[in-house]
Amino acid sequence: MGDNGKCLWPLSPAPTFDEVYQGAPEQEIEYNRFLESVMHPRESGKKPEALDGIRVLDCSTGMVIGHWASSMLSELGAETIQIEPPEGDELRKLTPFGRKDWYFKDKENGEEIGMHFLHEMRNKQSITLNLETEKGREILKKLAANADVLIENAAPGQFDAWGIGYRQLSKANPRLIYCWVGQKGQWGPDKDRPGELEPTAQCACGFTHGTGFPKSFGGVPTRSGLWMCDHVGGTTAAMGIITALIYREQTSRKGQFIEATGAEAIIRINDYNWAWYGMDGSIRPRYGNWDLAINIYAVNPVVDGYLMVGGGHDRLWYRIWKTVGKDRPDIEELIVLDKDLRVVTNRVSHYAQVKTYTALCEWGKDNTRQEAEDKLLSEEVASGGVLFIDEVAEYAHFKYRGHVNVIDDALYGKVLYGTSPIFAEKTPARLKWIGRPIGYDNRDVYPRLLGYTKKDLNSLSKEGVI
Repeated sequence: MGDNGKCLWPLSPAPTFDEVYQGAPEQEIEYNRFLESVMHPRESGKKPEALDGIRVLDCSTGMVIGHWASSMLSELGAETIQIEPPEGDELRKLTPFGRKDWYFKDKENGEEIGMHFLHEMRNKQSITLNLETEKGREILKKLAANADVLIENAAPGQFDAWGIGYRQLSKANPRLIYCWVGQKGQWGPDKDRPGELEPTAQCACGFTHGTGFPKSFGGVPTRSGLWMCDHVGGTTAAMGIITALIYREQTSRKGQFIEATGAEAIIRINDYNWAWYGMDGSIRPRYGNWDLAINIYAVNPVVDGYLMVGGGHDRLWYRIWKTVGKDRPDIEELIVLDKDLRVVTNRVSHYAQVKTYTALCEWGKDNTRQEAEDKLLSEEVASGGVLFIDEVAEYAHFKYRGHVNVIDDALYGKVLYGTSPIFAEKTPARLKWIGRPIGYDNRDVYPRLLGYTKKDLNSLSKEGVI
């Protein structure tokens, strides 16, 4: 899709309403017709935007966490202005394996942009501003005086030292909500450690140690292939900003300072690890695709890939082996006649896990993902294949609900993208455009907000300010 305009998706059309609900009871059909009439994203563009009238300045660079937070706000209707250095955010240059043929090019001047940065520039305007210059900082003060939210991720205290931190900007604009995002925070013993980026945050918060196969299985700690800390931390930042906006409007009439970090966002979701460690010093071990507290509850190999099987309670446990027994009664007998597996707490000992998953794999080697899933679902056992991204793109359910779609962007042509997960009757999120080249909106934002003329902009450009 780097040549702009061509898109392989979809390989098959989404099912129609009649195809999806064929044979369903009339009450179910009527209820789903109602749900789709108020929720389906095809109508989103006709509805109000929840954050219409809210202006966000995103000054973050070099990290996904700030861009993710502001993209969530922009999808909900905030006027979001991405402020980049004159040469552009360095994340614009990222492309898989360094292959430039996987860049997108804008149709106006052929400027190249990486796929990830483009995806998170959705609905944002791009302006350039050199905050390392005195004149650039003065311009930011003027922009902040007309903003509701400012997001930044500079080194701890950098904006404050430049005179554009919360303490200074809140005096000029008491209603400003100022959000700093990063990996470990602006204060505390590690605040000045260099190189605090997303991968080190994943490792520092316990996430990486707990992910992957155990050492006895040849496994090592495994970092998430996605920027987990940035995405969870950015979501936390967006929630904090929206909460602050509500508090400002309903209670204080003033803004506030917010911090949201990647490492601490993951610490929050490390669930029972903390209570377990606090109880007797136990450290939750890596256990790969198996679960420490539930059996069977894991990703299992089959003929053509992997299948998730969930048996969280006794009824499902016996349904799983009833399913297996239809093909392999010897395996069913091996498991259900074992007295040590009849009590749920006994089934999660390591020996029990090895025995049961070995047995399930023996059955799985004779079944494809679809065959195994169909058989398990016939006994109402939760199960589903581990899908490749191309399969997700063509998955009828996601396609029908609009979770994967194509935008025909004025600058970048047809781009396949993951849509917003926020469906709502009155104020849903939506995509209006996919992204903008470096400084594309300088000639709109600066004249509109600050009254700058074309001559002013040319002069600032020559000085290296924009």
